[in-house]
Amino acid sequence: MQSRRHFLKTASAATLGALAARAPQLFAAGELEKIAPTADTMIVLWMAGGMAHTETFDPKRYAPFEKGMESKSVLSTFPSIPTAVDGIRFSEGLEKMAAVMDRGTLIRTAQAADLGFILHSRHQFHWHTGYVPPQSVAAPHLGAFLARALGPRDLAVPAFINIGQRFDLGEGEELKAFTTAGFLGSEFGPFNIPFPHDAARAVQPPAGMTPGRFEDRDKFYRRLLDASPIGQHGSEYQRDSFLRAMDNAHRLLSSPAAKAFDLSLEPKESVAKYVPAGFDPARIDGAKQNRDGDYEAGTIGRFGLGCLLARRLAEVGARFIEVTTEYIPFLNWDTHENGHARMVNMKKMIDAPVAQLILDLEARGLLDRTLVVLASEFSRDMMIEGKEGAQVRTQARVPDKIEVALHYGMHRHFTEAGSVLLFGGGIKRGHVHGETADERPCKTVRDPVTITDLHATLYRAMGISPKHSYTIEERPFYVTQDGLGKPVMSLFA
Repeated sequence: MQSRRHFLKTASAATLGALAARAPQLFAAGELEKIAPTADTMIVLWMAGGMAHTETFDPKRYAPFEKGMESKSVLSTFPSIPTAVDGIRFSEGLEKMAAVMDRGTLIRTAQAADLGFILHSRHQFHWHTGYVPPQSVAAPHLGAFLARALGPRDLAVPAFINIGQRFDLGEGEELKAFTTAGFLGSEFGPFNIPFPHDAARAVQPPAGMTPGRFEDRDKFYRRLLDASPIGQHGSEYQRDSFLRAMDNAHRLLSSPAAKAFDLSLEPKESVAKYVPAGFDPARIDGAKQNRDGDYEAGTIGRFGLGCLLARRLAEVGARFIEVTTEYIPFLNWDTHENGHARMVNMKKMIDAPVAQLILDLEARGLLDRTLVVLASEFSRDMMIEGKEGAQVRTQARVPDKIEVALHYGMHRHFTEAGSVLLFGGGIKRGHVHGETADERPCKTVRDPVTITDLHATLYRAMGISPKHSYTIEERPFYVTQDGLGKPVMSLFA
């Protein structure tokens, strides 16, 4: 069993090790399969905290709330609704996404790894890097691998942009352990934008600082790095990579592409399609979900603005963009209690902006070459923790009978099945992959997709072999674990 403290300690040690490491080298490039990409850009819509598949894209038997009902009778707390594709049904509250299902593929059998005691940070690390923590070197994020392997689509636009996650609350340090370029170097790391409504400030000098003073500060910092002994601020490779990252940042500041970060330039009628009525960005810094699952309008709107910002950045040449609903322990998709009420609001958060993102990309002729991925670290169930028969510590109290609405919903982590949505980027339209059981445990019964194979599929769409690797500490480090990922070819059109 691994505690959060131990995970953080080992992950941090690996990060420090990466700073001292020699430059990674492409390994066995001549042996790699030549793959024609079906996508040029990837957008990951991250449902942080554990999105229950039976409450969203794989609805099961609906059990409406009744005082005294048996907990084991609850498979879904929402009725199902039809989608644009005959025979595919979603859960109530996702009507707008249901209307665009004819543009995408639904994987119903994504399986999280069996990591023993379930920690969100460990499973999120695994999903984003392809590797189970801890690692002896700092494992790069999926976005960093793409940035390194493919480079930017536009030299002025960061290749890896991360939208919507704060790192100064909850398990922020654990999230930092994988939201990084790791041993690849700072130039391939994320451009972090925690608040999309404020993204324009990220591409401007600090408020009140004159351009001359800003340039002087930059020159002073560069002299400081040049004068420092090798090893004091990382290896020579890491130091040079950081300097290149600074060059990239300055290039962006003076580029017309910087306007893509300014959401005030977007027509109001366009913004309204992504955010709920009454959205007030001035309240966003303090916005949070309360115990009853209700939200201030700013929290719901932040994800919507993130999707709008992702569309604008894809238009100007970003390579990889992640937009998250944000991981905060016991909030958002982390429905340890009051699961039904929270799910109502989470659906309000994602339904309109995800659907509008797909429609906007399509209208602009970008969807065919943009792979949109909606995923979560694992699913949830009312009764089962982990998987059937697993010896895992239970992390939510579920009484035998439900007397109050607080206990109505999916509260425990479930790893044997989960939903992933794919749109664009050469993926089939109106397609379902895999099948799950109709009764508990609602596990995979046909065509499972592991994280390793899912990553191989995403990389293949971008034209990268699952055996693509870099040599670090005198051994190859592959983009899929040990280079063994196998793309699910039946997902491609």
